[in-house]
Amino acid sequence: MSGSSLAIDISKVMGDQQLSQTDRIAVEEPLEIQLCSATLGGAAAKSISITMRTPGDDAELAVGFLYTESIIHNPSQIVSVEHIGETDTATGLQNKIRVELRPDVEIDISKLERHFYTTSSCGVCGKASIDALHITGLETLQENRSEFSREVIVDMPARLMAGQHLFSETGGLHAAALFDQNGDIIVMREDVGRHNAVDKVIGWMFLNGRLPAQRHGLLVSGRASFELMQKSLVAGIPLLAAVGAPSSLAVRLAKDFGMTLIGFLRDGGFNIYSEKTRIT
Repeated sequence: MSGSSLAIDISKVMGDQQLSQTDRIAVEEPLEIQLCSATLGGAAAKSISITMRTPGDDAELAVGFLYTESIIHNPSQIVSVEHIGETDTATGLQNKIRVELRPDVEIDISKLERHFYTTSSCGVCGKASIDALHITGLETLQENRSEFSREVIVDMPARLMAGQHLFSETGGLHAAALFDQNGDIIVMREDVGRHNAVDKVIGWMFLNGRLPAQRHGLLVSGRASFELMQKSLVAGIPLLAAVGAPSSLAVRLAKDFGMTLIGFLRDGGFNIYSEKTRIT
């Protein structure tokens, strides 16, 4: 195994021919995120999430997740972020990462409860999910009047694809990219999970002191889900564009919080589901 893709031997069938060749597939491995804080009951670390991810940028993934779940709010709260535990002899990976916070940082672990019901597998919690965002004090982005030209939006999928090196190798990864009003990509990340790719992008911005991203848009491969909208909202990103379709709950969240939501961004066109005035 090397990096985030793996070379394997396959049999390729083309018509009546079967050929032996080497293919590259995306690596998928679990990552356990641990949080160490005095407010969690001493110095002991607590496991707060296990996610299936593409190895690489694990620190960004961990802090991006904690930030978008409103557990941490600025980089100064972090003492260290480091891999721990044994290295897997087969993969060469460490699949645990620990985030240690300063002793004076107050942690409300109950905020993580929302994480367990904001997936598309939950069909009864849509209203509760949006209500939870209002309760946590997240502010509407209605007053953010950032504008993006139609030409910039239309060009973004090609710019995203040009930077998807792992996707080019494997064809099996999602991507997320933060871009400015000129269409320049600030940071892009790939992962087997679209929510992980977004956490990595937001984690990079967080660690570099560039949040909230009030003058930027976020482009994601695949569809636009409630969870991706929620992460964008926490990061202050006023526009989310997806190559695929949005979910009904993503549209509701966008309308509730004054965010621009774009779907089906491909072949030179797109649909605007909320706040069309940001598109010039």
